[in-house]
Order: sequence, then C-alpha cells, then structure tokens
Amino acid sequence: MFNIKKQLSRLYTSSVLGNLSLTGAWVAILAARGFSLVEIGIAETVFHITSLIFEIPSGVLADVFGRKKMLVTSTIMGMISDIIMILSGNLFMVCMSIVFRALSYNFSSGSGDALAYDSLKQVKMDNKFEKYMSNQFIIYRLCSGISTLCAGFALTIGHRIAYGTSLITGIIQIIVLLSLHEICIERPSNNSEDTIWKKIIACFKESLTFFKGMHKCMVLMLCNSFVGAIDILLLFFLQAKLPECGISKWQLGFALLFMEMGGIVGSKLILKLTKIRYKWIFALSLLFVLTGLLTEHSSVYLIMTLGGFIAAIGDDALQIRTNAILQDMFPSQQRATLTSVESFSFSVIMIILSPLAGILFTYW
Repeated sequence: MFNIKKQLSRLYTSSVLGNLSLTGAWVAILAARGFSLVEIGIAETVFHITSLIFEIPSGVLADVFGRKKMLVTSTIMGMISDIIMILSGNLFMVCMSIVFRALSYNFSSGSGDALAYDSLKQVKMDNKFEKYMSNQFIIYRLCSGISTLCAGFALTIGHRIAYGTSLITGIIQIIVLLSLHEICIERPSNNSEDTIWKKIIACFKESLTFFKGMHKCMVLMLCNSFVGAIDILLLFFLQAKLPECGISKWQLGFALLFMEMGGIVGSKLILKLTKIRYKWIFALSLLFVLTGLLTEHSSVYLIMTLGGFIAAIGDDALQIRTNAILQDMFPSQQRATLTSVESFSFSVIMIILSPLAGILFTYW
C-alpha cells in the first residue's frame, strides 16, 4: 500500500512547479518582442486548434499507458515549447512553441485528476477528492496571480532568460513526477494479446458508450464549461479594459492578483456548501459570473476589479463541485479520457464565445 499523503503532496508540488512561471504573461512578452496583435491572435488560434485535436486522444493514451507517464510527457512537451521559444525569431517558430505548449496542457489535463481520484479511491478516501480539487484550484490561482505580478520582471530580463528558468523548473518537476505511484487499472479484455492500437480503440469506444448512456454528464460538462468560459473571458478582457479606465500600470498587477484571489474564496466556500443541491450551486455561480460581467460596463476600475473577484468565486466553486460529481460517475478504465472530454467541451465553448465576447466588450 502506498502513502496517500505523499502521493497528493507530490501532485501538489508538481502543480506549483507547472503553474509558477515568469512566462505566464506570454502575450505581453510577445508584444514586447515586436509581434503584432494579429500575429499573437494567430498563435492563440493555433493553441486552441491543437487542443481540440489532441485533448481527447491524450486522455485515451493516459488510460492505456498510465497517467504518471503522461504527466511526465506533459512536462517534456512544455520544456520543448520553452526551448523553441528561446530560439524563436519569427511567427512560425512561435506557433511551433505554442503547439507544444498546448500538447503539454492536453497530456496533463485529464491525467492528474484521474491519478488523484483513483489514488484516493484505492485507500477508500474518494470522498476527499473535492478537498483535493479545492487545494489544486488554490494553487492554480495563487501561482497565476504571482506569475502575473512577475510579468514586468520577465520583460526586464528578456524572454530567453525567462523561458530558461522554466526549463529548470521543468527538470525539477519531472523528478517529482517520477516519484509518483502509478495506479494500475485492469482493463476488461477478451484477448490478453491485444495490440496497443486495439487497446486505444477499445478505450475510445468504451468512452463513447458511456456518454450514450449518461447524458447527465454532458449536461454537467457544458454547464460548467459555459460558466468557466464567461469568467475566463471576463478576466482576460479586463486586462485591457482596466488601463482604459484609469488604473495605473503598477496597480494593474495587484488588481489582477486580487481577482485571482476570488477563486481561492470560491474554492474554500464550496467545501462548506456540501448539502446544497447542484442546481442551486450552478444558479449562484452563474449569478456571480454575470454580476462580474455587468460591473465591467461601470467604467470604474475599482468596481470592475471587484466584479472580477466575484466572478472568480462563482467559477471555481462550480468547477470543484462539478469535477467531484463527474469523477464519481466516471469508470476508472476511462477516467482520464472522460476528464479530457470536459476540457474539450470547454475549448469548443471558448472558440464560440471568444469572438462574441470581443464584440461585447468592444461595443457595449
């Protein structure tokens, strides 16, 4: 029997190393290097296209080959992305770097949650998964906020040194991941000599069969992705809107950090609301996010910042509750695959809402 506390601690450590970076404000770094907003938009499009293509296959590979291996693969992909960005001198190389960055996210998106849940399930502590997700969201929000504050420093030292530091943390992250205990999930099979491709195809088919009989899962995923997309787009456009409303450059970093802290409040708050039904959690979360959306049109940067904080509360609270419910539904054999489907649905909604949000924030 493995030590569950060490297992979770290593997953937390990996998350810190993966999210804490001097290059979090990659858009600002590219702009400082002379790339236009159109070129940056092309790179962003490449990221989403790559995610759509490889999100679900990466989950299938995690279920077939092992979640630990895919987490290590994710880190290696991120390091390749950093190396290409250091060497980049044109848009093509930047896009190549973005492709590997998207792959890094793809290979980690379903693997980490699946490994954590099955680890807890093995020691009969799967009821603690919601707390685990809460801690992970807190780590993400804190690291994102700190990374945002470091944006000015990254621009000062230059993109090569900034991405070079990510290579160092990547090496440390791989060492941490290699110390994880892999949870082996026996897959039902009529033939012990099945080829790898047969196993991959079987996993994909089993996942499709699961969704055909569990429409509730798709509804939960779409509801969660819709609320999350609104919040992400709100915080993204506030980076551009707050300076237009008079906030100074040094205040902007702290305003963005404050809005990220809303997610921490939501992550803690949801653990207290264990007896409230999901539909009410969804309604409250949607209300919080829409409130944040409305404050964006106040043109008062203090009110807008508070709105971003409130929206983040609703987003993270709903994310944690939804993820916990879905993991309880997912069979272990396809857990990473089905978790990747949730990320896939988020990418689809983001692609649909992004141009609409651009029009909304520009003209309304």
